Amino acid sequence: MSQISETSPKHCAKKGGINIKNRHKKLFFTFSTFFTGLLLFIFLVWLILHPAKPEFSLTEADIYTLNLSSSTTHLLNSSVQLTLFSKNPNKKVGIYYDKLLVYAAYRGQQITSEASLPPFYQSHEEINLLTAFLQGTELPVAQSFGYLIGRDRSAGKVILGMKMDGKLRWKIGTWVSGAYRFNVNCVAIVAFGTNTTTAPLASIQGTRCSTTI
Repeated sequence: MSQISETSPKHCAKKGGINIKNRHKKLFFTFSTFFTGLLLFIFLVWLILHPAKPEFSLTEADIYTLNLSSSTTHLLNSSVQLTLFSKNPNKKVGIYYDKLLVYAAYRGQQITSEASLPPFYQSHEEINLLTAFLQGTELPVAQSFGYLIGRDRSAGKVILGMKMDGKLRWKIGTWVSGAYRFNVNCVAIVAFGTNTTTAPLASIQGTRCSTTI
């Protein structure tokens, strides 16, 4: 005697629903495994290569103008020429510089307007020469500015700061990272005595800059 079994439509629908759910779970698991593996691979490559931050050095700073338009209003006119080198110390990592803003400072005060440098790509261990002509017209400064400049002039030198703010991206093979903000700080010592009257006033020596990302 053969046994006959009957399956209700409700039972078939339930069984089909289970199969669809299992299929979705398998697809989700496969996608998650692939995505996790890809992130792990990128992270391992990042750890192995470990990009070093770019290096900057200020080779020359020339002051053409640095004077107050009025002793009562404390407005400054300035013009400064900066020359610096940028080096990518990485052997297998390139750097995209997307945005570069440069300005000069004196004792914590900004003494020129910001100047924008053109974006560029820096290959492995490449060195690039960067120049910027910075100007300021009637920039407000502290009341003590005239006194401090006069004191430095008596001492025979003035210490200027060069500030750079920008964004960069790392390039490893064909992969390019997201944008990272970075800041560069340089110091230039410029001869500025009572007998030094002919412009430009040039920096005494080049300096290594500090870079933070």
